[in-house]
Amino acid sequence: MIGGGQLARMTHQAAIALGQTLRVLSAGADEPAAQVSADVVLGHHDDLNALRTAATGSNALTFDHEHVPTEHLDALVAEGVNVQPPPTALIYAQDKLKMRRKLGELGAPMPAFAEITWAGDVTKFGDEHGWPVVVKSIRGGYDGRGVWMPEDADEAEQIVQRQLDLGVPLMVEEKVDLARELSAMVGRSPFGQGAAWPVVETVQRDGQCAVVVAPAPALDEDVAVAAERLALGLAAELGVVGAMAVELFETKDGTILVNELAMRPHNSGHWSMDGCRTSQFEQHLRAVLDYPLGDTTPLAPVTVMANILGAPEAPEMSMDERLHHLFARMPDAKVHLYGKGERKDRKIGHVNVLGAAKGSLSDPDYVAAVREKAERAAHWMSHAVWTDGWDNH
Repeated sequence: MIGGGQLARMTHQAAIALGQTLRVLSAGADEPAAQVSADVVLGHHDDLNALRTAATGSNALTFDHEHVPTEHLDALVAEGVNVQPPPTALIYAQDKLKMRRKLGELGAPMPAFAEITWAGDVTKFGDEHGWPVVVKSIRGGYDGRGVWMPEDADEAEQIVQRQLDLGVPLMVEEKVDLARELSAMVGRSPFGQGAAWPVVETVQRDGQCAVVVAPAPALDEDVAVAAERLALGLAAELGVVGAMAVELFETKDGTILVNELAMRPHNSGHWSMDGCRTSQFEQHLRAVLDYPLGDTTPLAPVTVMANILGAPEAPEMSMDERLHHLFARMPDAKVHLYGKGERKDRKIGHVNVLGAAKGSLSDPDYVAAVREKAERAAHWMSHAVWTDGWDNH
């Protein structure tokens, strides 16, 4: 697996159960996956020789991020390496403009967009489609980075000129009047088998995923089925192998639009580690190794995942002691820590809380109670403060 972050770390856990060894190409020995894997190659994802070293003797080469240059992957494929997902698919997760153009060819629903070659392009687009607009870097950028939302032409032109001067290729999209964000996760094997998890609701804070509610509450059944079919269809059309997240906007009139694609395990699928018969990490490996895919049935009416995001200042209480107190209060909370240092807004872990089996996704009070519990647990783990004033002693 190229990349030594938390996605590789959690994929490594799934590999053990399947009798597999996950070799990790990691930029440093302190990265989350490098801490736990017995087979680590130290090097960078943009170094072809490091990629070759990692790939030597492997059954398959896969990724925990989309940033590997496709020309390097093309070279590896030419040398006989089994790269999954293949670079012909991965390019659509790397390059947002190519992704938009391909989705247009396939007739997928999406916001209006245009390439930006000079500041006048964004002014023209905003005047045609309305302000504010969304300016995006075509490559790179995640968790709100590489995205700007200028309110008017003056602000947009300043942003565009600054980024173009820095050599950042840009595109512009209409700002969608959205009700919420959703994610449709699927897995697909080289054999062509596909499997979909229920569509989930993702809650963003400052452009960063904070909470996932699975399945998405109050989602029209026809819309949910259409979203799953859309994601499975895109995976097949693009030739994806492994897990793929199709990030979606649900508009206020109830339609869905494709926002972005991620061809790897994804934050919106972390709930599946405890809330589903087959986790996204196991499914990714099954797909990459061309095993039959696993059952994606949820284990509870609702599961809520809350990211543990670093506090502005790390608490004096150690992470170990915080975990002790959390387990004493919430023995049913499932905690996943990434072995990362604490800093503001950094994803250092997540908490999964499953709702009681007798509850119903259609009961907003039930869903709200499970969500509150997961968010309370995650906040405690990052801040060492109970949001409801609980006294540990």
